[in-house]
Amino acid sequence: MTKILLIHGPNLNLLGEREPASYGMKTSQTILEDLKKEFPNIELDYVQSNSESDLVDAIQASSATFHGILINAGAFSHTSIAIADALRSIKLPAISVHLTNIYQREGFRHSDIIGEACQGAIVGLGTDGYALALECLLEKLY
Repeated sequence: MTKILLIHGPNLNLLGEREPASYGMKTSQTILEDLKKEFPNIELDYVQSNSESDLVDAIQASSATFHGILINAGAFSHTSIAIADALRSIKLPAISVHLTNIYQREGFRHSDIIGEACQGAIVGLGTDGYALALECLLEKLY
């Protein structure tokens, strides 16, 4: 069975309550459950951390167990060379997801260091972006 790791970065543990006008009402758990329903033949695992080092550790460990990664690195998307380097250091395909359109937001968010380290990025489609990202990731695998 294909195993995919969904990684959420800082503050995404607050989805559903944090700025719902921007990020929507779905929690991370609901996003994960929706993906499992839509893709019943895929085994999905989930990691969320507000710590950059925890995310790097999860990425480095992923190649032993998983076939690919979906990552919404939150604010680390714009700042973390360490996470980008971790993604480049493994041989798994990864797709980056942004709930909001980062190009319509503050200028510092226009840079996507994590997206540059991935095979693709889904930007600005809200929680629907996760299913699209997973479809793209599965196409890259098969």
